[in-house]
Amino acid sequence: MRLFPLILSFSAAIALCACTNKDLTNPPPPLGDFALGLNIVVADNMQKVVISRDATADEWEAALQKAIDDRFGRYDGTKAYNFGISVDAYALAPPGIPLVASPKSILVVTANIWDDAAALKLNEKGEQLTIFEGLSPEGVIGSGLTKTREQQMEQLAFNAAFEVEKWLLKHPEWFASAVPATDAAATEPAAPVQPAN
Repeated sequence: MRLFPLILSFSAAIALCACTNKDLTNPPPPLGDFALGLNIVVADNMQKVVISRDATADEWEAALQKAIDDRFGRYDGTKAYNFGISVDAYALAPPGIPLVASPKSILVVTANIWDDAAALKLNEKGEQLTIFEGLSPEGVIGSGLTKTREQQMEQLAFNAAFEVEKWLLKHPEWFASAVPATDAAATEPAAPVQPAN
């Protein structure tokens, strides 16, 4: 997998709108009879971009498992669905020179989902997602100057779980009693606007 060119090309792009954990206090968008089953994250084969703070596989696994639990634990259906998520690559922005050399933080993951009762993988191939920290005033100068690496990981993991939820909402046919496909777009969660500092 040619991940380094992908990440480096995205590092120059405008980041996605940031999410904050405020949206977790709202009722979750409908996913049929969904209930969170197994939440498995592996990061043993992840790649680190050269310009990055260090983070261990265990740290990434813990951060993403918590973010998945927080988001999908809100669903109270009776049919369990299992997640398998791999961390493919990451960059945690170190301190840089504002407006001159200001690296951005990025996370690349691949998501898979299974129907637990049927022991059936629902997606034909893994869904690779490229995650940014978000668009905010601090993003202009790079979060390496304003956040610890733990805060960067927490934000990236939160945004990754949000993107996984958006992906699932595009496939209502996977879930019992799911909304019709024509209504799927209307159920996509709106990204909360990050408050100005």
